[in-house]
Order: sequence, then structure tokens, then C-alpha cells
Amino acid sequence: MTTTGLRDRGDGGTFPYDLSPWQQALRAQFPIITAHPGLTYLDSAATAQKPEAVLHAVHTYLTTANANAGRGTYPWANASTELVERTRAQVKSFLSDPEPDRSTVHFTSGTSEGLRAVARDWLPDLLSDGDEIVVPYADHQANVLPWLEARDLLAARGIRIGVREMPYQTSSGDYDAAALARLVGPRTRFVATTHVHHVYGADMNVHRIRAAVGPDIPICLDAAQSIGHQPVSVAALDVDFAVFSGHKALALPGTGAVWARQTRGPRFTPGGWSGTPNTAGVASLAAALDWLREAGTDRIARWTTALALRLTDGLRHLPAYRILGCQTSLAQDSPVQHRAGIVTFRHRSIGASDLGFILFSHGFMVRTDGHCQGAAGEKTSSVRVSTHVYNTPEEIDRLLAVLGGLE
Repeated sequence: MTTTGLRDRGDGGTFPYDLSPWQQALRAQFPIITAHPGLTYLDSAATAQKPEAVLHAVHTYLTTANANAGRGTYPWANASTELVERTRAQVKSFLSDPEPDRSTVHFTSGTSEGLRAVARDWLPDLLSDGDEIVVPYADHQANVLPWLEARDLLAARGIRIGVREMPYQTSSGDYDAAALARLVGPRTRFVATTHVHHVYGADMNVHRIRAAVGPDIPICLDAAQSIGHQPVSVAALDVDFAVFSGHKALALPGTGAVWARQTRGPRFTPGGWSGTPNTAGVASLAAALDWLREAGTDRIARWTTALALRLTDGLRHLPAYRILGCQTSLAQDSPVQHRAGIVTFRHRSIGASDLGFILFSHGFMVRTDGHCQGAAGEKTSSVRVSTHVYNTPEEIDRLLAVLGGLE
């Protein structure tokens, strides 16, 4: 990959060309990317591709130490148990856990299962009749439906709770912390949040939520679109849960985690018998977190945000397209925070599915549907482009050229 001619796009020198050698070296580590030079994968918000280090770690584990963790005392079983416990500590470190001796990490199949575990196994013990919770109805359904299920579970026990809708800023699309502060009352017991919005690509400024709700209300963070894409510090965000999927963070599908601070509310302990852990998935997550730490999530965020900005800056000059989300953050010189590697848009006359087929005929793989938003989200299908470190500015320029030809 080269950057020859990229400056001709008139980006005002804002693109991080200084990271190009770093990015090229990382891109070369993704076998599925290098094996298909004629294809461009732009669906990393759904699942990210895997670097060779992750694939090698899984192969090594399955061929040298594959056994059931926590069940036996022979060397392979011990190695599997040690892998699981070591990866728990690794997750805490990756999240900048301020009190790793007090917090816990529980592995799940992904964000959806993790959020449901918090809603099913922890939230009911926190709530009494007349309490209220705050839910982000315009976020992913995985961060809406579990809390409504908990409400219904409690109602079946004769405990009635109120569900208040998280307020959003009309202009930017992120949370309205000032409105939330006015919404919170003496019976507010819990707030569900999302770190990066899966459709609008906005960092939802969760760091403002703690000041809005006060020091005592537990906050749960859906970090599915931020872990592996940017630095995440649970210490800085002051949340009580961080839930994420491994497959969006370069690990295998069927892998995820719930980090629990264990300082506000009852102790989080997943209910029921845990069964056999996904040890191969845990091995992949350990390798992915090592890879991400070495690569630098700050640099990954800088790169992917620049790619998204390159796309929005190009699309805003094409009248046939409407970009979803904040309209004041589209230009290269906008002072407003830019999209975190995710750009979603519609064509004025071509449906999202048809546009997706057209783009694939040109080698671009994108997401085209309603993106699993909650009840207050978008009702019409759209095209979502989501990037990761293996994507390049040349790919974005080619995509813009194709989209421009459909004006």
C-alpha cells in the first residue's frame, strides 16, 4: 500500500499520513485481507477480521493444551485453567481497572449475552417497587431489550419499576447529560449506556454521565464498538460494568466478557451453572488484547476516525446521499468530534439493499439493513461503512468514486 496522490484530495493535511508505514505493517498481518486484494471489507462494526497472531494462538492452544478449564488437575487442564484466569487479569489491565483486586471478569458468548446476564442476574436484586432505571432506546437492541426483560421479570413478582428513556442531544446525537441530570430522581437506581453508537459512529461522551447521575447510581457500559477500536478506561468513565464482544475486537466469534466493578449495588454473580468455558475463544481474546496493546488503540482510533472523516467529507459533496447522525461533524475542518470509524448513510432513490449489491459488484462489503436499533432508532434501512486498522484511504477514495457515479 502507498499513499501516492492521497494529498490531492484536499484534506488540508488532516489525514495521519505519518501512521502509513505502521498501518501497512499491521494490514499485512491479516491473512483474509491480503488473500483478497480485489475485495474491501468495510463491516468491522459487525465483526472484525483476525490477525495472524490470533489465528496462531488458537491453533497453538488447540494442538498443545486443549482441555476443559477448571475441571481437571493434569497438565493440559491446568494450562487451560491458567489461560482463563490469566486472561481475566489481562482484560482488567486492558480496561485500566482501578481496583483489579476487587473487580471480576466473567466470559460470555458476546455483548448480548453479557448485558442479559447483568439484567437477569444482578439488576433485579438492586431494585424495589417504585424504583426507576434509564434505558437508551435509540441504541442497539442488545442494550435495550435486556432491561425491559428485567422489568417484566420483576412485574411477574409484583414489583413495579419505571423505565425512563435516556435523553439524546438533537444536534449531535450523543447523550444529553444536562437533560439526564434533570431526569434523575430519588428513585433512579441504574443507567444503561453505550460507548460508541453502532449506527451514528458517535462517541456518546459517557464520561459526562457520572457527573449527571451522581456518585451512587450504577452505570452499565455497552463497549461493543469501542473495545479494540479505541482506548477504554473504566477508571476514567467511572462505570460499574463494561460489556464487550471478542469478535469485534479481533478475537473469535462466541467470545465476550463482562467486567464488573463490584463496588455499587449487590455483587454480580452470573446465575446458574456456567458449564464449559470457550477456552479456544479465551485464547483468541488473550492474543487479540496483546496484539491491540502492541499496535496501540490510540493509533487505531486516530487512523479509523480519519478514514471515517475522509468518507463523510466526501459524501457531503454528493447531494444524492444523506449521512445519518450529527450533521455538523462531516467536514474536515469541523470542530465537532468526528465519527469513530463508523459512517451510515442512505441514497435518495436507491434502497440500501440494492446499494449494497451494487457496492459488492465493485468489491466493497458493507452492512445494509436497520442495524438492530431500539424502538427510538432509525426505521428505514441504510448502508453502514465501518473501518478498522486494515482499511486504507485508497479504499475510501475508491468507494467515494463508486458512490459518486451513482448520483
